[in-house]
Amino acid sequence: MEKTYILENGLLERYVLGELSKVENQQIEAALNKYPELKTELEAIETSFETLAIENAIDVPTSVKPELLKNISNATSKVVSISSQNTLRPYLKITAGIAAVFCIGLIYMFTQLNATKKQLRVVEEENTKLNRNIENLNNYLMETNKWYVAINDPDVQKYVLKGNALMPEATVISYVNDAKKSVVINTKRLPKLDADHDYQMWADVEGEMINMGIIDRNKDMLAMNYIDNTESLNITIEPAGGNDHPTVSQLITNVYLK
Repeated sequence: MEKTYILENGLLERYVLGELSKVENQQIEAALNKYPELKTELEAIETSFETLAIENAIDVPTSVKPELLKNISNATSKVVSISSQNTLRPYLKITAGIAAVFCIGLIYMFTQLNATKKQLRVVEEENTKLNRNIENLNNYLMETNKWYVAINDPDVQKYVLKGNALMPEATVISYVNDAKKSVVINTKRLPKLDADHDYQMWADVEGEMINMGIIDRNKDMLAMNYIDNTESLNITIEPAGGNDHPTVSQLITNVYLK
């Protein structure tokens, strides 16, 4: 095994905890002989585990020591002294293993918590988008309903303005309500103009052209200014922003009212 692979995969810790197979143990030991820095790292890990085990050790009850000494003094067999370090090492390994498992559990829980937080953020973002879409849909429905009510009023008179030779493809449908003094137009079939020009609507009252407003190029349905005693509706092409008087040569459509 290469040194980098061993360090990146935490094999030294598993070696100390006795979690590797026999073959893996042999490979680790060969690497320890090959890389002195690995042996230094191993000693540091063992020291850390032993320190962790000692810090988390459970105190022995005070009654155990006198009882143990009494049993030893009464024993007839020979007592053989065993190195405390060798006796404690298996227990330290077990304790260190438990602590390591506990740490791994904490890391797993922390990872799961972060994943859950990320999922919650995604859900919140999706909810925000959904709420925005619902709001836009509600606004669209309200707008549509407003126009539907306006053009289906019993007092509404419908007039179709068809394009002349200057713009034969143009068609504008107007809905005039003299009772409620409103004019609504549908410009969906009105060709788009360049940025330097706008459509403008005019009301002919006894030979005088009165401005009814600029036609918004970004809307298919819109309300125009209502002018009393209008005899005809007229649409011209004007410079962007509109004009104070109609350019007769740029008249594209008109219709006479009943």
